[in-house]
Amino acid sequence: MRAARLVLASLALAASQSWAATTLQLISFPGGFNWPLWVGQEKGFFAENGLELKITGAPGSVFQIQNLMAGKFDIAISTYDNVAAYMEGQGEAPLPQPPDLFTFMGVQYGTLRLVANPEVKTIAELKGKSLAVDAATTGYAFVLIKMLQQAGLNEGDYTLDRVGGTSQRAEALMQNKTAATILTTPLEILPESRGYRRLANASETVGPYQGLGGVARRSWAKEHRAELVGFIKGYLRSLDWISHPDNRAEAVAIYRKQIPAASEASAMKAWDVLVQSGEGFQKRAKLDPVAMQTVLKLRSEFGRPQKTLIDVNKYVDESYYLEATR
Repeated sequence: MRAARLVLASLALAASQSWAATTLQLISFPGGFNWPLWVGQEKGFFAENGLELKITGAPGSVFQIQNLMAGKFDIAISTYDNVAAYMEGQGEAPLPQPPDLFTFMGVQYGTLRLVANPEVKTIAELKGKSLAVDAATTGYAFVLIKMLQQAGLNEGDYTLDRVGGTSQRAEALMQNKTAATILTTPLEILPESRGYRRLANASETVGPYQGLGGVARRSWAKEHRAELVGFIKGYLRSLDWISHPDNRAEAVAIYRKQIPAASEASAMKAWDVLVQSGEGFQKRAKLDPVAMQTVLKLRSEFGRPQKTLIDVNKYVDESYYLEATR
């Protein structure tokens, strides 16, 4: 009997070890665009794929990309522009090793807003002002520069202040430490409710724009294909769940659990913008080639050293996404 019990105990231990979740370290900028990640954790969609997700908030893109490349994080929710910039030697900061970054899925499309202090009524009125950015040569800085250029403002007509990620910039705006900044939905909802003024939408000025996406190192992904495919499967389950109207109330509750300062009304509005507006979360997390081309056009114009970038697929590998959607 004792021998039988030992055998059963050994089998139980082996089974528990075989079902132990693999921990994925993910770094993302704070904000409501992480909603599918929160849902996936809450509803067990990542656990269904044998994963435990650990999310770290990035104070800025330099910290994010440097630590992703250093192997401190496995995957990131970052911008397509960051990937192109660092792969082309146009990044904001040095990296610990030659980059092998790529984008494996889409996250957010088009929802970039230029938001300013209440007294600023037009983009032209930003002349002589200090404007908040994450980094001056990556991320959404070139979207801002293009909007200013279209309004007749050139380099030297304003200053760019490196403040950090979108949530830090939203806070700086509401503390009147900056005249204007680019915000990503839903982070514009709170300042706009307090009278801060939206001056422009990226999709209406610079065109369709690929914002956030899933990012990893090619070397890591090659060795952890099952984990990356599992992450994408869990993310898609979360995205489908959020997008179903019957789940709206529970999704809003999860949102407010993660962002306690959000009111019921602002969380509902965030759902409307991110899910129903046609911008926001990308349908089935599919990358948009036209929107990626806009990113490369801006980078070709403003990136240094100057390069003409035209191949959107150079910074993408969708094989993991395609395997996850079979």
